[in-house]
Amino acid sequence: MARAAYLVDADLHDAIPRRARIRAATASFGPCAAVVLETAAELHRIGGSRQVDQIHLSLPGPAARPARLAHPDVVVHQLVIPPAHLVTVDGMITTAPVRTVADLVLRLDRYAAVSVLDSALNRGLAAEADLLLISKLIRGRRGATAARGCLAEADGRAQSPLETRTRLRCVDGRVPPDVLQLEVRDDDGYLLGIGDLGWRAPRVIAEADGRGPHGTPDAAYADRRRQNRLVNAGWTVLRFTWQDTLDPHYIPWTVRQALADARQRRS
Repeated sequence: MARAAYLVDADLHDAIPRRARIRAATASFGPCAAVVLETAAELHRIGGSRQVDQIHLSLPGPAARPARLAHPDVVVHQLVIPPAHLVTVDGMITTAPVRTVADLVLRLDRYAAVSVLDSALNRGLAAEADLLLISKLIRGRRGATAARGCLAEADGRAQSPLETRTRLRCVDGRVPPDVLQLEVRDDDGYLLGIGDLGWRAPRVIAEADGRGPHGTPDAAYADRRRQNRLVNAGWTVLRFTWQDTLDPHYIPWTVRQALADARQRRS
């Protein structure tokens, strides 16, 4: 698969596993190679960054220069990475989660950067206190000013990049939710459902329907039953997809209409 790297029992695989490709590329560059940026986020299972086929590695000093030309499927960087910022994942040296997030927020647009931050916080790979550490790690680097704004918008309650993007569209459209992961219970305390984004006073919930968790028939049936319970309890339920987040106006307009209708019914 790469210089001096072979896939054992290749006939057992329909395609080369992604992690095997990363491991082979890393091993072919020798013991000084470290997995960085989007590929490091992939190893840590931090969501929100760009999905890329290329593998991002870092090599120290002049070793990176000829390597850039020799491996077209690998992007080689020269990042200054202290040993304390490195960990091992599945036998591969990679930047630690907090360092990975710090490097990415400098390079990504606002929506992707906040999604990466939310994912790391939600998965317990970074804590609220680490946001201050990330601010220190990016100080003086290109993109630091915009990245600090992303740190202020991070919220670990978001359970997917789609939830983050939906929230940011609402914030930009001046209809920010007042709560995330809103638990709705009946008078007896029975849990009717949990809304991704909630506006409590007008009783409006917005759901971010990702293809993965909501794409199976069982999930669709469960979503319908839960929505019926919420509607019967007097809540308005809105549902948004990834495609909806691509239009900067659609989500806030839809939420604004729902809030106005709900308030009118209660007046």
